Amino acid sequence: MNLISLENISKSYGEKVLLKDISVIINEGEKIGLIGINGTGKSTLLKVIAGIENYDDGKITKASKLRIEYLSQNAEFDDDAKVIEQIFKGNSPIMKLLRDYENTIEKLENNSEDNRLQKKLLELNEKMDAANAWEIESQAKIVLTQLGIRNFDAKVGTLSGGQRKRIALAGALISPCDLLILDEPTNHMDNETVKWLEEYLNSRKGALIMITHDRYFLDRVTNRMLELNNGKLYSYTGNYSVFLEAKAEREAFNEAAENKRQNLLRRELAWIKRGAKARSTKQKARIDRFNELASQEIEKRNEKVEISVGSTRLGKKVINLNNICKRFEDKKLIDDFNFIFKKEDRIGIIGANGIGKSTLLNIINDKIKPDSGTIEIGETVKIGYFSQEYKNIDESMRAIEYVKEGAEFIKTEDGTSISASRMMERFLFTPEIQWTHISRLSGGEKRRLYLLRVLMEAPNVLILDEPTNDLDIETLNVLEEYIEQFNGTVIAVSHDRYFLDKTANEIISFKGNGVIEKFTGNYSEYMEFLQKQGIEDEHSDKVSKNSKNDNKNTKNSEKPKSNKSLKFSYKEKLEYEQIDGWIEETEIELEEVKEKINSAGCDYTILQELLEKQKELEDKLDNLMERWTYLNELAEKINM
Repeated sequence: MNLISLENISKSYGEKVLLKDISVIINEGEKIGLIGINGTGKSTLLKVIAGIENYDDGKITKASKLRIEYLSQNAEFDDDAKVIEQIFKGNSPIMKLLRDYENTIEKLENNSEDNRLQKKLLELNEKMDAANAWEIESQAKIVLTQLGIRNFDAKVGTLSGGQRKRIALAGALISPCDLLILDEPTNHMDNETVKWLEEYLNSRKGALIMITHDRYFLDRVTNRMLELNNGKLYSYTGNYSVFLEAKAEREAFNEAAENKRQNLLRRELAWIKRGAKARSTKQKARIDRFNELASQEIEKRNEKVEISVGSTRLGKKVINLNNICKRFEDKKLIDDFNFIFKKEDRIGIIGANGIGKSTLLNIINDKIKPDSGTIEIGETVKIGYFSQEYKNIDESMRAIEYVKEGAEFIKTEDGTSISASRMMERFLFTPEIQWTHISRLSGGEKRRLYLLRVLMEAPNVLILDEPTNDLDIETLNVLEEYIEQFNGTVIAVSHDRYFLDKTANEIISFKGNGVIEKFTGNYSEYMEFLQKQGIEDEHSDKVSKNSKNDNKNTKNSEKPKSNKSLKFSYKEKLEYEQIDGWIEETEIELEEVKEKINSAGCDYTILQELLEKQKELEDKLDNLMERWTYLNELAEKINM
């Protein structure tokens, strides 16, 4: 059953086009992941679907009585409300009933002899029974507990940003709805909570569409992927692994199509330069064809600038931690911890939220002092610290000015100087965006800009505190590639399992009460080690990664051999007389297929069939054009 249909939706902010003639249908039971570079309009698209953002053109059709629940990246909170009250902030009748019930209970606690309140409570009890609201209240408390919120009466204003985010998520999860919309639900979550959320969403029956950068999460939860790229939306049936394969095929096809277009242009140009002597009635059509080929807009792949990363020279001694201890009030975070960080170490730090991971980074970076123990830092060490907070950005500056404050050039390993602008291109800032004021960038674009500023200062020890929060998958791929080439030490606190598997060669695991465990290997290898040891760990979730290498077979057409005689054979004469008609018929059929592609919507399966037919016709037209060139050149020689 179709829940909601978007037809030819367009949306712009000033001159920036976010959505360009987008069409998509969301069906009952689908679990959709929406991905794309930060700033391309993913959150805007979710808001349009949720009905809280207007669009410029197009049409949206919703199923009768469709219930939509939307979780924003920046949810609004009532600081004076209790936790349990905050999650009942929805506008549905059942949410209003639950709010009324909780408010009445609170008033009775302060005035238990009030007969009017007692009577109202009895009435509300009956309504709660009739609406089966007790189950929702119970579910709310279970979800809050699973998300690490156990004090239901705490004031929202006293909680951390991460806790408030989880309260908003709990409110969205327990609200009865047909379509659940989540914008970055896994941000600021530890691995245990992410694993629970995976299981919860997999067991949930309603439709889901979400933005998340967690690639393992996408792989395990979704059955359909949407990619927003340059204002266009592409749909893929399957999870993230299937999407990667299908996208590679699409990009390879586009590359082949562009190569074919260039070949056709060369042949058409050669025909025009010869003076188009063959058939005067066809000259205008052929010239029009050349102009059309030259003006075609081809989808371009997001190219990354390849740079071998350089950094400040790093000596043998990096950072030594000796008997480090740290506690806050009665909570022991680090107890007698020793570690020697070496050049080219890739250290991943894991553990539950609030357990001391960021505290360790701040001790290393000399932002806070340990209670006891010593830190030895090598003389050549230059630390680049990418923290979770980036409040000191002057948003009146242009993006490139902010990056240039760090450095105007960066040296590569071979000594070449790379400009700030070139580095910005590598980190997916187009020349137009580079001169945009920071205030106009999205939250994800600002975080990517902050990351680049840190890297431009050419550190040789890179400290990353939750680097994957608010970064899109394309940027994470760039960062992971950067780390792979980085000739220094990397220390990263992260809950992103995919990121840790790709970058870490050693794990530091915070177990609680000051206990810290060390393991040589990446995240999945550490989980396997725990399983082999018979340790039940909430994080343990064996990851299987499927990757396929698609080796395309290219077909080279053999050019017809030149006929040495200066006359047509009978077969060639028939071909020469009929080939213009064959070309015209093929061109018409090709145009019809292209029109079907344009009206096919975003169903990748149907689109793939049409693209294959288009390729078949283009191959046929290619061969006909080569044959036409040969026959007309022969005709010219015969008539000389």
